Amino acid sequence: MDASPSPQPPPAIFLTAKWRHLLMASFAVEPAALAAFVPAGTALDFYRGQTFVSLVGFRFLRTRLLGGRLGVPWHRDFDEVNLRFYVRRADPRTGEVRRGTVFIKEIVPRLAIALVARLCYRENYAAAPMRSRLAGPDPAAPDEVAFSWKFAGAWHQLAGRADGPARESAPGSVEEFITEHYWGYSDRASHGQRTLEYAVEHPRWRVRAVRDFQLALPAAAALYGPALAAALGEAPASVFLADGSAVRVYRGVPISG
Repeated sequence: MDASPSPQPPPAIFLTAKWRHLLMASFAVEPAALAAFVPAGTALDFYRGQTFVSLVGFRFLRTRLLGGRLGVPWHRDFDEVNLRFYVRRADPRTGEVRRGTVFIKEIVPRLAIALVARLCYRENYAAAPMRSRLAGPDPAAPDEVAFSWKFAGAWHQLAGRADGPARESAPGSVEEFITEHYWGYSDRASHGQRTLEYAVEHPRWRVRAVRDFQLALPAAAALYGPALAAALGEAPASVFLADGSAVRVYRGVPISG
């Protein structure tokens, strides 16, 4: 598997799954709007002088825990929509720059999934009614993708239509910047603990352009806060559909702030 370098010695695999049909819409945002979310020990990652948040909807498939030894009935296949941004951290032992993702809010349809994620990674998961639509002549590569979730009594939606064939993201492109972050960070300071760092392993994803993009967020301010809601109300800087792949998520390791 062509993937990012793993920590040495590598921690145990916590989760294996497939992440498929990732609709990724990214919006420029002022760094100040993200300052309160940046985990200790990391710094904002910039692309051509800008910082971004990405609203991402995708299918979470064949989920298994504890290195693949445990599958939870009725919780293996589900949708997720998350709001994320991007950070970097230099490993003080090796000098390696690790580029990672921080999740502001992650929405899934089942409470048990949210509880496991909160317990193991202290991430801001929430359970809500969800539905999705994948359509097109090729079920493995749908042309129309829509993810919906209900919050504060209203349905929210992230949707778009793929335009053209899948391709490798161009070197230096915004698509490469968004997809090539192979670490995750969660800020556990509010729980009296250090920042948690975990490796996310997957091959490079192919991407497709998106047209007819639709975003409906009637309760965005309540869900994400006024500053981020304002950013999500602007035209996106980038929208694309990533094909996704099998993934491995490793156990988190506390780091020094």
